[in-house]
Amino acid sequence: MSAPPLDDLAGDWMPAADLAHLPSLRNQWGQAHVNADLTSVSWLAMPPFSGGYHTGVLRVAGRVVAADRFRWAPWGVARSGTAAGLTVETDTRLGYERHAVLWRVRLHNPGERPVTVDVEQRLLAPIAHSETGWGWLYGAPWSAGHYPDHFATERVRAEVLADAPRQVQLHAAEPRHLRLGRPRPPGIQRDEDTEPMLLSTELPDHTAPDSGRVRPPAVLGSVRGLAAAPGTFRIRAVDEEHRLPAVALGPGATLSLQFRPDADGQSGVILTHGNHPDSVQLGLTDGRPWLRAGGELVTGGEALAAGRWHGLSVHIGDHGASLDAGGAVLTTEPWDGAHRWRPEIEDTAVVVADGGSPAFAAYAFATPPDRLDPLGGGAVAGWTVTVAPGGTAELGVVLTFATGRSDALRAARHAAGRFAAEHAAVADRWRATWASAFTPGNAVFSGHLPALDGAPEGLARTYHLGVLLAVYLRNTGVSPIGPVYLTGGPRLGATTTFFWDQSEWPHTAARLDPAALRAWLLAALAQPYERCHSFDTRNLLPTGNHYAANDYALFRTVHAYLAETGDLALLPEKAGAATVLDHLRAMAYRPRSARAGWGDGVLMDFGRDPWELLECVPNYRDAVVSLNAAHAGMLRSLAGLLRRLPTEDETAAELSAELSVEAARADADADALTAAVLGQYAGGGRWRIAHPEGDETIGHVLDFALVAAELADDLPEHVRAEMVEFAATHLVDGDWMRALAPDDPVAPRSDRPDHGAAGAFGAWPGATAHGLCRLGRPDLAEALLSRIHAATSGGLWGQAMEAVGGGRFRVAERGVANRDSNAGVAATEAILLGPFGPDVHRGDRRPARTSPGNNRSSIPPMRERT
Repeated sequence: MSAPPLDDLAGDWMPAADLAHLPSLRNQWGQAHVNADLTSVSWLAMPPFSGGYHTGVLRVAGRVVAADRFRWAPWGVARSGTAAGLTVETDTRLGYERHAVLWRVRLHNPGERPVTVDVEQRLLAPIAHSETGWGWLYGAPWSAGHYPDHFATERVRAEVLADAPRQVQLHAAEPRHLRLGRPRPPGIQRDEDTEPMLLSTELPDHTAPDSGRVRPPAVLGSVRGLAAAPGTFRIRAVDEEHRLPAVALGPGATLSLQFRPDADGQSGVILTHGNHPDSVQLGLTDGRPWLRAGGELVTGGEALAAGRWHGLSVHIGDHGASLDAGGAVLTTEPWDGAHRWRPEIEDTAVVVADGGSPAFAAYAFATPPDRLDPLGGGAVAGWTVTVAPGGTAELGVVLTFATGRSDALRAARHAAGRFAAEHAAVADRWRATWASAFTPGNAVFSGHLPALDGAPEGLARTYHLGVLLAVYLRNTGVSPIGPVYLTGGPRLGATTTFFWDQSEWPHTAARLDPAALRAWLLAALAQPYERCHSFDTRNLLPTGNHYAANDYALFRTVHAYLAETGDLALLPEKAGAATVLDHLRAMAYRPRSARAGWGDGVLMDFGRDPWELLECVPNYRDAVVSLNAAHAGMLRSLAGLLRRLPTEDETAAELSAELSVEAARADADADALTAAVLGQYAGGGRWRIAHPEGDETIGHVLDFALVAAELADDLPEHVRAEMVEFAATHLVDGDWMRALAPDDPVAPRSDRPDHGAAGAFGAWPGATAHGLCRLGRPDLAEALLSRIHAATSGGLWGQAMEAVGGGRFRVAERGVANRDSNAGVAATEAILLGPFGPDVHRGDRRPARTSPGNNRSSIPPMRERT
């Protein structure tokens, strides 16, 4: 039985009002986001190329046309709006495994009279080339620099519908603390390190080590005259910092101060508004004042003399930011002006050269424009189009980029010259890749997956959407290790994989692409995973802060790979300085050496920083039940693995005895840890967190999922029943679920739609369904899995799925949530393992336990495609 046609999994037309997070674009090499107009694209990244700002809007009859509907497909995004009596529909696609963007524009006249209209497409290509800085927060080009600036980009995206766009990258309107002296590196915008991250304007330092960020020194001197902080402040050392009250610097705001330098010719920072990349910042270079904000930089003429007070005033306007330094006023230029990117018209094409990198971009057209003129950092193409009654007119635009001018121009002209075929070929390549995922011996993947034959419609759709999510996030161009399955994006992570997210679907990955998973495991285990949460797969560099779940995530992924492939030859291979087997040993036992010396001495302490666990749940720290249950399962799995290791050498008997002793110790430690976990049961399906100052009850899906996955056979029947009841009545909700019970005391302080009470992370429904099966209720698991496809917002699942009322959910956008998240493949994983199939999660091939009640399931057996 074959999988459904890929066209059947494309989304339906979605009203713009129903979408929080607009659809994404991918092409197996890179990613991008569509915007609220009909053509512009932001967050364009195909490493080593990345784009800033956006690519330009479409105007019909002189007005920017808003998209009132969107339709996502794996190969592209269609947008539709109305203007001048016409229906305008666009279809934007990234060239499959090519550095290209293709736009098809169709204008349809539903009326009874011809319509003649002017159509203009702004052609912007703020694209740069960089081989470094590809972390979760990756570098993007700005007028004055190359660095990640998430919220400034989002403000630019939100402005695309304005007929007279403002310079909103400068408008950081939320209150931020003023900081005098040496600034913090942009990132971790919590003003206190104990605060949770609630995805508002907080964004941690998830850049890679090669991002080149340097913390500049403070300028020595005195500051006075700040309205928010009366008095005089002295900066005596280059590493000194004074944190002052928070102020807002939105459009129309003015910030004034007086500064007296201690010495002539200094270089460094005087003041920073917050510590964001887009922060307004004042400083000196060789004594000359400068202003930096939102990717723009202006530098003054005369140096400030030491020992004298100098007035400095910053004004934030709609069309720029200005610095008044003693009467000399310096003002930023519009970002789309001709300063970094320089356009050149060549016949009926446009070439844009980047002044900050070796990148060249080229635009070409299926229908040559009637007008093509340079404008600022790009150009504008214009057509006068007459559309007959009931008729349609079509335009095609191609953007390509390369490190050679002629290469970019040649590729653009070639694609434009056969535009219809090129545009259609993108979808055909996606269809072929999709079919390969279910074909034994295919030339695309190193394995394949079974199709779900004869299942109920909802369950089958969920299963295949999960497979599609894995295929969609596959990238064949970013990494030297081969194909990788990116964690999310497209506003983040153009090369990045998280250990935890990958572990949510390891059996699926091991069946679909075992060679890719094996290569990824060796690369991941070679990372310092004890102090990062992910890694840049391009340059194989660690990214971000540590996650307490890393050990379990990597152990679980290795174990699933071994269970699916039987490739025990992986275990003696070196990953970094240790063998894979030694990594497993270390991961199973690591937290036991870091106990805080409180409690019963058995439970493992995972630290006090909520950013290492669930980020936004401030009390989810210390000895949490979830990861203690996970480590009990790891110890048992380690024991089972040690007993199965081959010992075919001259010391086989001695080695076998040593492994038996080690396995027995792991089993004993697992039993002791399991008993301690069970002692934390609080009743009603909830568990207690052990803190040094006392226990605290919480109702979180992570406790449910990991206890059920690892310790189901150890639970008394009443605990199993109560856990099922809790999940079914407090977490599962309509088409999706909540990560945290809404009635939990900490819920008001955890308002985030991935790990809090406002919704749930893409992996949690699949993990919950697996837990329900382990606890003997596959009927409830099937019911949940059969519904969650309805929450995809016309595409695929995202990182955060937020409740909108009445049991309905949608992909959340607020803060830094990802439109795409490979964690959603956990739904496919839950179906693939099957409620009555082999329990390969722990590798012991035991059937899931069942308890009395309705535990029948209509999930049929998997069948291979023939």
